[in-house]
Amino acid sequence: MKKALVIVLACALIVSFCAGAAAVMAAEDSGMKKVTVILDYIPNTNHSGMYVALNKGYYAEEGLDVEIIEPTEGATNSLIANGVGTFGIAYQEDVTLALAADDPLPLMTVATLIQHNTSGFVTLADSGIETPADWEGKTYAGWGGPGENAVIRSVMEQAGADPDKLNLVIADGLGFESLGRACDIMWFFEAWDKVAAEMAGVELHYIPCNELDERLDYYTPVIVANTKTLEEDPEMVRAFLRATQKGYEDCIADPDSAAEILHQYAPDYDAEMLRISQEILADKYIADASAWGVMKDEVWDNYTEFMVEYGILEEAIPADTCYTNAFLPDAE
Repeated sequence: MKKALVIVLACALIVSFCAGAAAVMAAEDSGMKKVTVILDYIPNTNHSGMYVALNKGYYAEEGLDVEIIEPTEGATNSLIANGVGTFGIAYQEDVTLALAADDPLPLMTVATLIQHNTSGFVTLADSGIETPADWEGKTYAGWGGPGENAVIRSVMEQAGADPDKLNLVIADGLGFESLGRACDIMWFFEAWDKVAAEMAGVELHYIPCNELDERLDYYTPVIVANTKTLEEDPEMVRAFLRATQKGYEDCIADPDSAAEILHQYAPDYDAEMLRISQEILADKYIADASAWGVMKDEVWDNYTEFMVEYGILEEAIPADTCYTNAFLPDAE
């Protein structure tokens, strides 16, 4: 059943790619190599460096004809593993689960977009709900993933609260508008959902995940590739990451310009929201790392141990089976 679902999802994207077949042939004729990046979600400021690299011609300078597309929901890892798309945007949690499965996907993480987890839990500022100790008897709306439930359980237990007394529901898709109505607590990205809420005049109380448990300071989002791609075309991977790094360095140097570029590719978003979001992320892309994209064993191991402790994984898997820095510019 799982394999059948993957095939269906892959076929759906293959059909959408057929319209671009001529572009692929044109790229090959011009000496450019066609590269497809499948996002994890709709285009947003987490992805800005790639759009900046595309807009400024950094990929073209590397001989790459890059197309960035939105995913078939929840299928990015499977699509990349099945050769549909060159690179994908994923999350440390999902990559670890994919590699720890009985039938592991042929994936490897090659860079992190942001150095620290920029997500956390939000409640209405006037709700009186300030810590996970206050969550008993309240309603949390989320997406129902195993990692999500484990995080909720862990932070409540650490706060001395009973997670079985929290009502869990699936989010209705209305975002911050659900707070105080359909639910009391949600999980937001600081530079996206939280910005949108505050621009709408909604005052929030925000608790960063990495302040609740240092093991929750995992990489999210990350860039993944098929291991076959890494083996057969390592120079293309290095070229893609060189150009991408330049894009993110430009986001850091001039976040307002980066927001304007992203707005060209995502015109439905409020330009001011993109600017504020970009300002928040500007110092987070590299943060305390030696360079953009670089990852550490410690971060992978800490969250893997967390996943084992809370029953998401039966046993830990080594960090070096999940990621590599070998293709990043500083590793060359």
